Amino acid sequence: MPDLPTLDALRARLDALAPPRAGPRALRLPNGTLPLGRRTLIMGIINVTPDSFSGDGLGGDVAVAIARGRQLIADGADILDVGGESTRPGAEEVSVSEEIRRVVPVIEGLARDGGMPPISIDTCKPEVARAALAAGATIVNDITGLQRDPRMARIAAEHGAPVVAMHILGSPKTMQQNPTYRSLIPEIAEYLAVSVETAVMAGVPRDQVVVDPGIGFGKTLQHNLELIRKLHLLRALGQPLLIGTSRKAFIGRILGGLPPAERVEGTMATCVLAAAAGVDIVRVHDVGPIARALRVADAVVRGYEE
Repeated sequence: MPDLPTLDALRARLDALAPPRAGPRALRLPNGTLPLGRRTLIMGIINVTPDSFSGDGLGGDVAVAIARGRQLIADGADILDVGGESTRPGAEEVSVSEEIRRVVPVIEGLARDGGMPPISIDTCKPEVARAALAAGATIVNDITGLQRDPRMARIAAEHGAPVVAMHILGSPKTMQQNPTYRSLIPEIAEYLAVSVETAVMAGVPRDQVVVDPGIGFGKTLQHNLELIRKLHLLRALGQPLLIGTSRKAFIGRILGGLPPAERVEGTMATCVLAAAAGVDIVRVHDVGPIARALRVADAVVRGYEE
């Protein structure tokens, strides 16, 4: 019978296998901080659009959008993400003035509520970001990874706002027309590295740039699955990591063609996998059930307790 390793030797081997733990991290907002890493944070979606792919577009009804934001908070959202332009595949752009008209009253209404969590503006237009930040938003979420217009990063820096920089192949109008990569993860990582440097050069602190690999934005079903399978590799960028899989078409395809409203369990599965991979933030429509699933996942993965 071979000699068994001592308990101390086993501990040493396990310590060598364990990845180093990151120190305390947080998004520093103009009105406070948002700790990262303790548990998986939830960004709740408020689509102030008439044509959202997910069927939750609220059009121009400000009161309904504000009520939705309050409900998302009650359900467990840590961030509210307000967007006034659909980014579904094939979507046409709306004008700057129309996008501002949609989002600013909602942000102002939510910002007036006491105890409101951070509000993110989901836009790729600098003028919209500036108006939203003035109205009370404190995070900029740009699906073009700050690469469409360099003014976006400068505006975020001027307001002391963290940024979410997402990878996209092409534009919403063209992104699903035969998306092709030579090597998926390296190409996405390279794009996001450029986004990080763009933000830093504009004055956004490096640790305040959240990266998002852009699930569904210029990716096939197999690309999306590979990304989720290899999310842990993107942690090599050293940035906080966000993903948005909520109700997306690839989940519907896996589940036999289910419509967006019936993709909650599929979304939940991807969010639990993201938590296990060390993702910091998930962007979702159905906050309540996702929050409950993540509470269990975080207890397992991060030892989190309320």
